[in-house]
Amino acid sequence: MSGFSQKKYEGRVLVAMALYTSFMLLAWPLVRTTTSFPWKVCLALVPVVPMLYVISLMFRRIRDSDELEQRMHLVGLGVATAVIGMLSLVGGFLSAAGILKLDGTVLIWVFPITMICYGVTRWWVSRRYGADVACDDDASVPRYVWFLLGGCTGLAIAWFSRHSLDDMSEGVLFGMSIAFLGLGLAVGIARWLRRRQPHG
Repeated sequence: MSGFSQKKYEGRVLVAMALYTSFMLLAWPLVRTTTSFPWKVCLALVPVVPMLYVISLMFRRIRDSDELEQRMHLVGLGVATAVIGMLSLVGGFLSAAGILKLDGTVLIWVFPITMICYGVTRWWVSRRYGADVACDDDASVPRYVWFLLGGCTGLAIAWFSRHSLDDMSEGVLFGMSIAFLGLGLAVGIARWLRRRQPHG
């Protein structure tokens, strides 16, 4: 990535995620108790700002990649879009038929699920091309740390927002956070075992 190193990218994403977590813990609980409509809108949308910044960082990262990396990114994004579209279609029909009750909070999950699908697909495509994005020995922040941070962040948000979330949203958030912690532990253990293997 010309002029935009992996270390810079990861550092900026970490700052954005720290801001997002702070907004979710400090601003989001005030949304339901605020009576002023403009203030309510501001509080409700303030967590979106760091996520928009992360999206702009991803755009820049993809734009500055070589053709093979761009292909892997775009295949990942294409599959993620298809998965989200399919889930939305199924959920929409089930909701319209009265089988499944969905409210607007389900939209909060679109971006995280898109990113999970994108990451898994990009990893799979990179393996097919002979690359190994799971091998992160040169990365400034190892991948298992990202997963552990994501899991801890999700658990913190779920805990502090438990009174403002419905049972389904709270359960999904706790479940995804525990899954991220488990994935982080698995990747960390695999990395540790790989490093213990004798080379050559």
